[in-house]
Amino acid sequence: MTTRVGNIALWVLQVVVAGFFVMSAMAKFTNAEPSASTFEAIGLGDWFRHLTGALEVAGAAGLLVPPLAGVAGLALAVLMVCATLTELFVSGGAAVMPLSLLVLCAVIAWGRRAATARLRTRIAG
Repeated sequence: MTTRVGNIALWVLQVVVAGFFVMSAMAKFTNAEPSASTFEAIGLGDWFRHLTGALEVAGAAGLLVPPLAGVAGLALAVLMVCATLTELFVSGGAAVMPLSLLVLCAVIAWGRRAATARLRTRIAG
């Protein structure tokens, strides 16, 4: 993102999305409903609920670290693809929330693609 306004808008979006994922993860770690019953109903139980929560926290933290924000957005978008598919084909519910988050994470990943390219160059040496 090259403009100052665009950069600020992306930062606001990153903070809001990170906050949402932290709250979502806390529900998974504290055994709050409907998170606990949802994971139990799809047959994956506590271990997968905790893994998902950990991935959400890691992604939220990555959204707040400038060089990692694009990669974190991409990783969280992939997580939301999985959540959407699970919601549609396993749970049989509406996938509005994971689809909305998927779009927001994709916007972040796209907006931070230059930083992701720089990170890739640095890692590749």
